[in-house]
Amino acid sequence: MAGPTTAQRGAGQQTDDQARPPRPTGRRRPSRRLLLVIAVAVLLLAAGVVWALYGSSWFRVEQVRTTGVDVLTPAEVESAAAVPIGAPLISVDTDAMAARLRQKLPRIDSVDVVRSWPHEIGLKVTERQPVLLVKKGAKFIEVDAKGVRFATVDKAPGRVPLLELTPAQSASLRRFGSGRLVREAVRVAGGLPRAVAKDTQVVRVTSYDSISLQLTGGRTVVWGSSEEGAVKARVLTALMKAAPKAGHFDVSAPTAPAVSGS
Repeated sequence: MAGPTTAQRGAGQQTDDQARPPRPTGRRRPSRRLLLVIAVAVLLLAAGVVWALYGSSWFRVEQVRTTGVDVLTPAEVESAAAVPIGAPLISVDTDAMAARLRQKLPRIDSVDVVRSWPHEIGLKVTERQPVLLVKKGAKFIEVDAKGVRFATVDKAPGRVPLLELTPAQSASLRRFGSGRLVREAVRVAGGLPRAVAKDTQVVRVTSYDSISLQLTGGRTVVWGSSEEGAVKARVLTALMKAAPKAGHFDVSAPTAPAVSGS
């Protein structure tokens, strides 16, 4: 009986080769000694970074730079900030410092406390701007666009109107309270056209929907409530252009404005 042919033996050999599992690639795992060396190097590097940031003199607070102040002085801001000169820069609590500045200096609306490597703390201040003044004896309380009474000054700043709040015991006062009425006056003052704002001397509030303006030259404006402020501003601008010599303007109902005293 004849044995397997050469072709049959080759086919059988291929089948056996395909059935065998692949041999290992022969990659060697890192030795324990190498892993230990790597771990020690990482620990030393981390320790070096920590020492450089906290223990060395390379990254210490050496100076403070204050920007954005107008009424406040850099010295006032830096004194209130109490920046820890000589402390590691990384350890300065910037959020706590910003909160402390806003608490101690109400004129500050916002402040960014930033680390400027390697040795500086930067204080970027935004001061509140008065849009109204409340007279208190011989002094003036400044009120910003959010209705915050933030400072008392001896001299009224230029071109900031005086607020006259005279609601007596009206239903509007009982319903809204004086704080809400002040905010309504602020909304009106903050939305005035620039040409009108610079001529406004007094914002007078007697109720929620009865706000009026006293302008230079004895002119008056009946504004009504603070609602539809943008529309009223456009109508008032058009009226003043059409009747530049008028003494009384009424935009409380902007769809039916009135002018008199021309």
